[in-house]
Amino acid sequence: MVRGNISAIIIFCILYIQFLTFANHNQNPMNEIEKFNQYRGEMNEKILGANNKIIKRIFNLDTNTFAEGALDVKTKEMIGLACSMVLRCEDCIKYHLETVHKLGVNKEEVFEIFSIANLIGGTIVIPELRRAVEYWELLENQDQ
Repeated sequence: MVRGNISAIIIFCILYIQFLTFANHNQNPMNEIEKFNQYRGEMNEKILGANNKIIKRIFNLDTNTFAEGALDVKTKEMIGLACSMVLRCEDCIKYHLETVHKLGVNKEEVFEIFSIANLIGGTIVIPELRRAVEYWELLENQDQ
């Protein structure tokens, strides 16, 4: 009788672990986006809080580069996304994807950006493409 109980407990534990794994993979898509933004914000605060003049200037240069100028902000962000993919910077890709999404870039446009990045960067960019498509889908799903 004890062996039967132990087997039942083991089976229950395996099923429970599978349930938890499934539940974690199907979390609200906002969690991934919120987690990224929270981490980025907290770390930027710590970095800028160190009050290093060079780092502050780099952050300022980044902000000013993507401000309205001869090119509009949407165009600059699309260029930033393509460059980030070629450079394979996952955080940069997420940031620019979120920004172009907020600026009204649609799925067809974002896939043209992806195609340019893959043409310029080559097949080594394909793993970034997969993650970018996944993150884009999260952004689209948050709208629904």
